[in-house]
Amino acid sequence: MFVDIVKIHIKAGDGGNGAVSFRREKYIPAGGPDGGDGGDGGNVVFVVNTGKHTLMDFRYRKSFKAQSGENGRGRNMYGKKGEDVIIEVPPGTIVRDSETQMVIADLTNPGQRKVLAYGGKGGKGNAKFATSTRQAPKFAREGTKGDERWIVLELKSIADVGLIGFPNVGKSTILSVLTESRPKIANYHFTTLAPNLGVVKTKYDKSFVMADIPGIIEGAHEGTGLGIDFLRHIERTRILVHVLDASGIEGRDPVEDFYTINKELESFSQELAQRPQVVAANKMDIPSAEENIVRLKEELEGKGIKVFPVSAATAKGFDRLTAELIKLLEELPPMESFEEEWDWMEQDEAEEPFVIDIIDGVYVVSGPTVDRLLGRVNMDDYESMQYFQRALRKQGIIDALRNMGINDGDTVQMNELEFDFLE
Repeated sequence: MFVDIVKIHIKAGDGGNGAVSFRREKYIPAGGPDGGDGGDGGNVVFVVNTGKHTLMDFRYRKSFKAQSGENGRGRNMYGKKGEDVIIEVPPGTIVRDSETQMVIADLTNPGQRKVLAYGGKGGKGNAKFATSTRQAPKFAREGTKGDERWIVLELKSIADVGLIGFPNVGKSTILSVLTESRPKIANYHFTTLAPNLGVVKTKYDKSFVMADIPGIIEGAHEGTGLGIDFLRHIERTRILVHVLDASGIEGRDPVEDFYTINKELESFSQELAQRPQVVAANKMDIPSAEENIVRLKEELEGKGIKVFPVSAATAKGFDRLTAELIKLLEELPPMESFEEEWDWMEQDEAEEPFVIDIIDGVYVVSGPTVDRLLGRVNMDDYESMQYFQRALRKQGIIDALRNMGINDGDTVQMNELEFDFLE
């Protein structure tokens, strides 16, 4: 069964709690605090696996939870970090926030990784709160909660070339002739219930990925037949090969079919309708096709659409077609980005409040915004620090500090983090 859209719940691990403990050893009756920090919670990480082609793995498993961090212990023993949960998805998977329907990840490249739920930060043990005036703190900090959310996974097949056309015109047979793919083929409409992908290897030492898109019928953009569920799979293709039954043996007119299918494409997506398109006039081994091929060329080639007579049954006529596809692919720019990603982490943080107090000359910033932000930042990672600086500006913390009169060199404190303010 082909599954191309699912809704699942993801939950990152919670941070472990910091420990309250004091050193107690023989001959040292009043040792200092030695409570260790809790471990950070595990993340939920999505990874693109080219060996997967559907979202079938999510049909029966709807919830994914990373491991929580362990609590800290005495003798300055830190809790172990929770293990990440790795979720493998096929290339072409779009991840949407189920509440807003905004795209939060477009996973296209082999091996691509994206963290979609960050684990909570481990709490600090009481050893971290000891000062010259507070030598025996009897408190520690709890770990923060990990992110959790409902998301929708939507699969849009990635292929350089997409085969489109009415059902039963021979798309699956053409795919089997040109690639090593072996789709199930039978003589009835809507044989193909899922996009089939294969690699076309040509004598020009070039190759490309071709997808057989399920048959489109009139009204598909409104959901008729299998319509709109499968139209999404050709949104990512760079070239469309329009397969027409040139024989007309089922009483269809190939010229009329060409315009009907393109009308459906235009109704679904104007951008898709502008995609480069060539015509594969199939079933040329049937005598009645000779008359129709003349009509097709007269109608379409004057509009810049090339027509290639082919026969999937006899595997003839495909050299010229594949040569043209290679030429077009080399001329077209690569389609690297398909969907604009929404930075839901910064959006969440921007909605949370913060306060700034001046204590002994130190600008102390606190509140939910600070807790969430610091829980997602790794101070030892350069990219994470860049994100930290962007978030401070976007949430208005930098402007708020300026409005309170902060100067270069003044100290800013956020929880246990202290740093000098520099313009």
